[in-house]
Formats: sequence, structure tokens, C-alpha cells
Amino acid sequence: IADVGWGTFRALLEAKAKLRGVRLVKANRFEPTSKTCSSCGYVLPELPLSVRAWTCPVCGAHHDRDENAAKNLLRFALAAGV
Repeated sequence: IADVGWGTFRALLEAKAKLRGVRLVKANRFEPTSKTCSSCGYVLPELPLSVRAWTCPVCGAHHDRDENAAKNLLRFALAAGV
């Protein structure tokens, strides 16, 4: 899937979005969405994949890794004007 699958999926998604008049926003693959606190914006220097939840050392907010990334991606899309 790494060779062809994701590229095909992205092309199909872009075609469907264009067909329906929907703006598709792409985040950089290195955007630190999992390790950025969605509450205060602090970015952890490191967050290994094995760590599934973490607490922000600045504001104390507790985050599930995936839910936190989703909140940050939503903020990214809204900032892009979607």
C-alpha cells in the first residue's frame, strides 16, 4: 500500500472533492499534530509512537494521542479557511 495505495487514494479523494466543489486541505506529513498540545500549543520535543496518551507539562491537559491530533488537524483546516 505504501508504494501505490496512498497515492491512488489521494488522487481519488482530490477528484471527488473537486467534483463536489469541496476544498481539500493537505497537512504536511511532518506537522507535529500528535505532540502539539491542542489546549495551549506547547510542542513536545519527542513523543515515541508507543506513547498513546500524554499530559502537557505547561497547562496540564491530558491528551489521547489520536484525539489530540484530530483536534489539531481541525484547527489547521479551519485556519486554512475551510
